[in-house]
Amino acid sequence: MSRERILIIEDEEDIQELLQYNLSKEGMKTFGALTGEEGLKKARKEPFDLILLDLMLPGMNGLDVSRSLKKDDKTRNIPVIILTAKGEESDVVSGLELGADDYIVKPFSPKILIARIKTVLRRKSAEPVNDSLPLRIHDLAIHPGRREVLWRNKLLTLTNMEFQVLHFLASKPGWVYSRYQIVEGVRGDNYPVTDRAVDVLIVGLRKKLGEAGVLIETVRGAGYKFREQ
Repeated sequence: MSRERILIIEDEEDIQELLQYNLSKEGMKTFGALTGEEGLKKARKEPFDLILLDLMLPGMNGLDVSRSLKKDDKTRNIPVIILTAKGEESDVVSGLELGADDYIVKPFSPKILIARIKTVLRRKSAEPVNDSLPLRIHDLAIHPGRREVLWRNKLLTLTNMEFQVLHFLASKPGWVYSRYQIVEGVRGDNYPVTDRAVDVLIVGLRKKLGEAGVLIETVRGAGYKFREQ
């Protein structure tokens, strides 16, 4: 790894120091913030390759920080890995819906965390960006490069995770994917999410698609598919 810039937003100083120590050993350049407000200020002022974000922060919590990051053009494309002692399904779903790139529950192994960071960074560098060749199916236009979705020329507002799931399914209409295959396809192997979290995500995606929501079909006992032409 070549001096990637990592912002660590974590209010527990011992964990902050542990993370900075382990990431520095891997050749990464680390920056710390003890509050959500401080982290947002730094993220908007300097460029970062990835953000490690704790959920339980004093003042502005981690989910609000993530929401603000994804709404800002300057920070929306920075990968975010959520660190938290909370492992309830609702927190996993919230993190995914807000566009988190990974989700790790404390306590965690530094080696596993490093591996997950490297995976997210590799995925980011390998992402194809092509504004000129959007995917068009039915009355949907999906632009991978701009992360935009239009339904009958109307721009829809989707989270990063919702966009990835829609693009994944629409890329191969008619193909049936299990919940695990959907998560594996958009996030990579071993992403910590339950079947129920995928169902909740699909419900939210259909709602945002409005009339186009019927294009995502449930295949009983199997998973989901995108309607063929």
